[in-house]
Amino acid sequence: MSAESINRSRAVDWSLRVYLVLAYLFIFAPIAASFVFSFNSDRFPSIPLGQFSLEWYKAVATDPLVWEGMGNTLVIGLVVGCVSTLLGFGAAYTDYRYNFFGKQIYMALALLPPTIPVIIMGLAMLAFLSRVNLSGQALSVVIAHVVICAPFAMAIIRLRLSQMDPALEPAAWNLGASEWATMRHVIVPFTKPAIFGALFITMAVSFDEFAIAWFVSGLNETLPVKVLGFLQGQVSPRINAIGTFVFVISMTLVILAQILLSGRVTPVTDDKE
Repeated sequence: MSAESINRSRAVDWSLRVYLVLAYLFIFAPIAASFVFSFNSDRFPSIPLGQFSLEWYKAVATDPLVWEGMGNTLVIGLVVGCVSTLLGFGAAYTDYRYNFFGKQIYMALALLPPTIPVIIMGLAMLAFLSRVNLSGQALSVVIAHVVICAPFAMAIIRLRLSQMDPALEPAAWNLGASEWATMRHVIVPFTKPAIFGALFITMAVSFDEFAIAWFVSGLNETLPVKVLGFLQGQVSPRINAIGTFVFVISMTLVILAQILLSGRVTPVTDDKE
């Protein structure tokens, strides 16, 4: 390779790195500003900053409405994560294991909900849940969020299953394992990283989602819906403190999922001779 080609390649690499840094700065600058202003003693965000203060975190910690919303968010997020992961695993394994008429339509419908605008989905869920007398309950938020989150779990687990050697399952059957034993000792161990990754991702999606929850939650408001209520009343510095807390939790879940999903594919073997 000539020196000119090497220099051109280096220039392209540095250009891409600069572009990536600028993109991350553009995305995370508002979040960083919210984090900084959450420790600012001034009521309104302004430059220069006031004194360092934990006043707004203390105000959040003593607000019963925030704790109520946080409790609802955590419970709903955990339930949604577990149910969505279970449904996603079943849908992904069905796609991996079986060939049947209309499979493409099945896949399209299974992955459709996240592509629908959240306002339309919220109105549709509100209309449906009202007809079955479930609107305004915590269960209604769980149902609505599962509809949105299950396709994410399915996509993650389906990707993991596509990395599995197709011969592993027939080999287990030939050795005398039943279908349930094969599921327990082969499929589930192999997809375990994706299962936990899907759990964390769906919890993060449920934790952050507010548009659909705003339509169907009634008095059982999640924390993002509570934040929207604060903004409608007045601009409160507590929003920066709550936003920082929510961001930390969401990023923690996403990072955990990424760590699990970026692990190497470990083949399922039997060390016994």
